[in-house]
Amino acid sequence: MGRHSRSLRTVVEPDAGTGHEELAAALYQEFGRPLFAFVVTLTAGDRQWAEDVVQETLIRAWRNADKLDREPEMLRAWLHTVARRIVIDGWRSRQARPREVEEAEPDSVGVPDESDRTLAAMVVYEALGNLSPEQREAVLQTYIRDRTVNEVASSLGIPPGTVKSRIYHAVRALRRALRDRG
Repeated sequence: MGRHSRSLRTVVEPDAGTGHEELAAALYQEFGRPLFAFVVTLTAGDRQWAEDVVQETLIRAWRNADKLDREPEMLRAWLHTVARRIVIDGWRSRQARPREVEEAEPDSVGVPDESDRTLAAMVVYEALGNLSPEQREAVLQTYIRDRTVNEVASSLGIPPGTVKSRIYHAVRALRRALRDRG
């Protein structure tokens, strides 16, 4: 247990005078910081969401104080499980809800213009021309013809690892070329 184990021990091994509020305070003092660090990773670094999850987790612990196993490792496991489920529910609800977008002004609605698409295709074609013939073939076979690495390796008579390497280096070169062209 951590440096706050004495306050937690009084709650973990309660006497008749220990109540739910003391449990909530002791849980926060003992597990709040590590629980927050755990939840920040689950929320992809969203600290505000992580704070909300920790708060909700501790509220649920407070509501279920009579049912909780007071063994510190069991409490920690329970808190992590509850927090993980809250985050999973949050991810699911974010995916289920359509993103809110502002309605565009009628004057600012764009008309599809193929020139942007044509220009982008020209830039990509030029960037592909700067690749080695081997890299270009690997990219065309996998991305354009939608073939698997194993299929490409078999048709070219080379190991799959070589195909993967060519694709990896080609994609890096394409990214650099496209980034340089803006």
